Amino acid sequence: MRRRLLATLTGGVALVLLAGAARIVTETPPALRVSRLLATTVPFPGKAPELAWPPAGEAAAGVAGLGAVGSSGGDVAMPIASLAKIMTAYLVLRDYPLPVGKAGFRVTISEADVADYHARLTQQESILAVADGEVLTEAQLLEALMLPSANNVAALLAAHDAGSEQAFVAKMNATARQLGMVHTTYTDPSGYDSTTVSTASDQLRLATVAMRNDELVHIVAMPAVTLPVAGVVRNFDYLLGHGGFVGVKTGSESSSGGCFVFAARREVAGRAVTILGVVLGIDRGQSGTEALVSAALAASSRLADSLAGALAVRTVVPAGTPVLEVVGAQGRRVRVSTTTAVRRLGWGAMAVAVRLRARAVGRGLTAGEQVAVVSVADGSPAATPADATATMPSLSFGWRLSHLL
Repeated sequence: MRRRLLATLTGGVALVLLAGAARIVTETPPALRVSRLLATTVPFPGKAPELAWPPAGEAAAGVAGLGAVGSSGGDVAMPIASLAKIMTAYLVLRDYPLPVGKAGFRVTISEADVADYHARLTQQESILAVADGEVLTEAQLLEALMLPSANNVAALLAAHDAGSEQAFVAKMNATARQLGMVHTTYTDPSGYDSTTVSTASDQLRLATVAMRNDELVHIVAMPAVTLPVAGVVRNFDYLLGHGGFVGVKTGSESSSGGCFVFAARREVAGRAVTILGVVLGIDRGQSGTEALVSAALAASSRLADSLAGALAVRTVVPAGTPVLEVVGAQGRRVRVSTTTAVRRLGWGAMAVAVRLRARAVGRGLTAGEQVAVVSVADGSPAATPADATATMPSLSFGWRLSHLL
């Protein structure tokens, strides 16, 4: 009896040991724990730039692809005159996409359109001469809208796009809300109404989006164009071809002062950049289209130059920066660090968004093994691998046995 019991106990122990051994061999060890050490944003080296803001009115500036640098004059909505035509052009091109070099839709000028032209002429508005039966293409209408700043063409485009000026203005305001232009109200498609108001920061938002359209970029860079009845019409943007300026739109009224939304291409550390900016209310209360436009262009030139001078390429994530920490089940810690520096274009004190793409780690790590890639989040090609700085061995037999017991 005693022998039988002993044999039973011995067999049971053997089964337990066999089961334990099988579990040690087959059980999946716990995964390594990975935590992020690198912040989601890092500061660009240096102090915030002091730009050449206009002494009066409002202004805002930024860099295409990088964002807004800053603004001056607050966010008080004011008349924007013909800058309203940027939204008109943006909506027409959104609703009727037009590849560069193509004509697009056609509009036949009616007697009513000619009468509207003469009525605006008596009010000394910016207009384009038209004739009954004349046919203008979408491209020509947009050229007339943006170069000589024709108010009657803004009305033509609005009616073609939405059926009426009123319906088009509703689209303008709805789109402004969608773009986050919270201080903007459009009451007409040309900006002739002093009740069409906005801020420099809002107009910078619009310019940033609108200047992604290749046809608009092509049109606003044209110094002049020839149209069927009007003949040669010239761009009010006298800065074109100087200092890298390639657009965008001027505006001027006594109620708005001189206004300008501009784009200027510059080279910084061998990299081409596009500076975007807005000035509003320059010499507000004064009269004379040419004088107001000239004052706005001069203020814009100074602002663009100061921003270009503030741009640089700097290291934002140095080589050897710890970006991840990997912790094993035994408590061992291994850091993952960048192998080279990440450099990017920017200005002092700007917040640089950083992207960290980590791969799934196994049950162990080898020193020098690539675990992640670090890059800036604005689409810049700058990136660096991040490698394990030490070896994280797989779990030992002793650890497995101790955790089994």
